[in-house]
Amino acid sequence: MAQRRLEMVRGLPVLAVTPEATTVAEQLVQSGPLPKKAEVDALHIGIAAVHGMEYVLTWNCKHIANARMRSQIEAICRDLGYEPSIMCTPEELLEE
Repeated sequence: MAQRRLEMVRGLPVLAVTPEATTVAEQLVQSGPLPKKAEVDALHIGIAAVHGMEYVLTWNCKHIANARMRSQIEAICRDLGYEPSIMCTPEELLEE
């Protein structure tokens, strides 16, 4: 299964960690809902927002696809001038 997943993403572009993405991540931890131990999760959110990704698909429901944190995450992204990504599980995206 791991090999199959790797084959599915082969050739997809890798988004750069930019200073802007780092700033978003820092704000999500310092001013927002994410704890310091979730800095990597905050960076994923920041990278997606800065690069204008419409969706972030994740199974991480503790810090990324978390309905209780969503409004704060979105507000911080918008305050910094970025439209936040829709953060959901793959199953949620495929629901009809």
